[in-house]
Amino acid sequence: MRHFFLLIIPTLLFLASCGPKSVSLLDREGVKLNAHQASLTTAPSAVRIHNENRNAGFGIYHSVADWTPYKALRWTAENHSAEPMPLYVRVYNDGNNQPGLFKRYVLEPGSRQTLTLELPEPMPYPEIYKEFPFIRNSPYGRISGLYADNLDYAHVEKVTFFNGRGYPDAEWTVSDVELVPGKKAPRDKLFSMTPDEFFPFIDKYGQFKYAEWPGKVHEDADLQKAREAEEKDLAAYPGPKDRSKYGGWAAGPKLEATGHFRVEKIDGKWWMVDPEGYLFWSHGVVRVSHSCAVTPLEGKNLKNRCHYFEELPAEGSEFAPFYRTYDALLKPYYTARGIDSTYDFSSANLYRKYGKDYLASFGDICHRRLRSWGLNTIANSSDKDICLMDRTPYMDRLEVVSEPIAGTTGWWPFMDPFDPSFTASVEKQLTDRRREVEDPWCLGFFVDNEIKWGHETYLAEVVLKAPATQAAKKQFLADLKVKYGTIAGLNDAWGSSFASWDALLQNRKNVGTTEKNRADLLAFNHAVIHKYFSNIRQAFDKLAPGVLYMGCRFAGYTEDLISIGARYCDVISFNRYGFTVNPINLPESVDKPVMVGEYHFGALDRGMFHSGLIDVGSQERRAEAYVHYVESALHHPNVIGVHWHQFSDQATTGRFDGENLQVGFTDVCDTPYPETIAGIRKVGYGMYEYRKNN
Repeated sequence: MRHFFLLIIPTLLFLASCGPKSVSLLDREGVKLNAHQASLTTAPSAVRIHNENRNAGFGIYHSVADWTPYKALRWTAENHSAEPMPLYVRVYNDGNNQPGLFKRYVLEPGSRQTLTLELPEPMPYPEIYKEFPFIRNSPYGRISGLYADNLDYAHVEKVTFFNGRGYPDAEWTVSDVELVPGKKAPRDKLFSMTPDEFFPFIDKYGQFKYAEWPGKVHEDADLQKAREAEEKDLAAYPGPKDRSKYGGWAAGPKLEATGHFRVEKIDGKWWMVDPEGYLFWSHGVVRVSHSCAVTPLEGKNLKNRCHYFEELPAEGSEFAPFYRTYDALLKPYYTARGIDSTYDFSSANLYRKYGKDYLASFGDICHRRLRSWGLNTIANSSDKDICLMDRTPYMDRLEVVSEPIAGTTGWWPFMDPFDPSFTASVEKQLTDRRREVEDPWCLGFFVDNEIKWGHETYLAEVVLKAPATQAAKKQFLADLKVKYGTIAGLNDAWGSSFASWDALLQNRKNVGTTEKNRADLLAFNHAVIHKYFSNIRQAFDKLAPGVLYMGCRFAGYTEDLISIGARYCDVISFNRYGFTVNPINLPESVDKPVMVGEYHFGALDRGMFHSGLIDVGSQERRAEAYVHYVESALHHPNVIGVHWHQFSDQATTGRFDGENLQVGFTDVCDTPYPETIAGIRKVGYGMYEYRKNN
């Protein structure tokens, strides 16, 4: 992989003195480009990009330049590919790894567009920006349409164009990149507010105070009106008529009924089969939970944020219990980050809407909604009480909690599969979930989520610098001793100089991968992967025979990783963010069913500050993108289902990691987004016929 940012020598100080003319950023003498997971073809005023990976692009890097005289950055972009393409444009200050301006665009297939990044006036009170360190995108970003808005125009260093969340082999061109002179765009009046005037900026329902949008709640009566309107909608759309008890295709062929979910390939396409023997395709949503909008107030590394909120309840008051409600799956993430004070706006609003028995009422309407919307799966990370109502099939998820491999990173460190605590953790959790293991409504289990597997020798490299007590390190050295016999034999093969086997065991420095040691590191990296998956497979065979092991929800992977995992998993799972599921490039030797564990789209037109990983600009476009994505999955012969992330929007002010995404089917007040629901129904009601015929 090439380094993303390439140092260059010449300057663009001419920008400060070029007068009223537009200034090209591509054709100036000395300006060089840097590629990231892409190959570049250059021509006068143009760069053609060929993606070598899903996240690819290039940067224009120069010494510090003054953008004060300019009002916009303008360029032409052309998408040569057959799918929509997100384009991220980022502008950085000198020495800053975080963009000061950051905006997303969407290029339609085969389109050529001239795009503009307006440069807003400098913020009059930039100190306010320091008040949002724990929010992925701030309220100022929402209003300006930017995902960052704190650029120092006098010290600009680089501009990057990035096809994030795209797909390999995409072809696109950026040309005529130029700075347009003139007065910068005036700010919204919100930006003229002093900090004392701006705070608090969140109302008692968890909504942004200073904006209006369709469906915004202003008083409790609005919640009841929304409830009454939805009841009429659910009555008008009772759900597809061709469904079995478990949501399978009652109008389709009936196979052997085994009393649990399984997978089978039929006429060249993989399917799930429901407990009654009907074909099943999993159309679901993650985190069906009453606590999607829990937000931190204070913690070990987080200063008090109570001044964000217009009305937080006093202890002992009617709404004080919502300081202590939480999402069970995510609670450990808050604890691990030292966040000890939170407030749950979503549950508080459910209480206002449904009354004291809100949990039962919410569970009931969730099942009715899913049926009405054309969905048939409660995906992982959902409330157990809702899953176990025996009304909608559900996914479960385990996370291995054992001795980690020291030095690995990610959501959690990589757990050491050579340590006995690894298998013990999986077995204990399967034993503790005997109800789910034996439940015919349970589709199966994911184990772990978005593990950082790294490059092809990453795990072996980390193991070599782990403490001497690391089980994986002991195993690696045992393998090397069998192969080389003496430390001299190893040193001769590797070109190393370890004084003894014990010196290698005690080593805490990065050995790295070289031409001489690469084969051994790659072999052990494979051994770690085999051990990880085989331990879990053995635990399922022992304690959950016949229950589907659905994999680990890959976010990054290599071909070797997929090939090894496929030997042990019943289903390969990916979290696949993009406009379609493609490409799902299974190795030629692998023919397995595939489950998409996460995808979503969002927009900034309904009060939220962050659109999620794929910004489509509006709720109408969101519905269109939903249909397009699910149809691409129904068309793929290996895909047996897709699960949207997530049921309800995240907190406007962020969760444990600052995510504050507009990605729900419902908002913080439990109001469904009508455009999205219409899209779900459009594809969900006819999905079985569509898969049969496409």
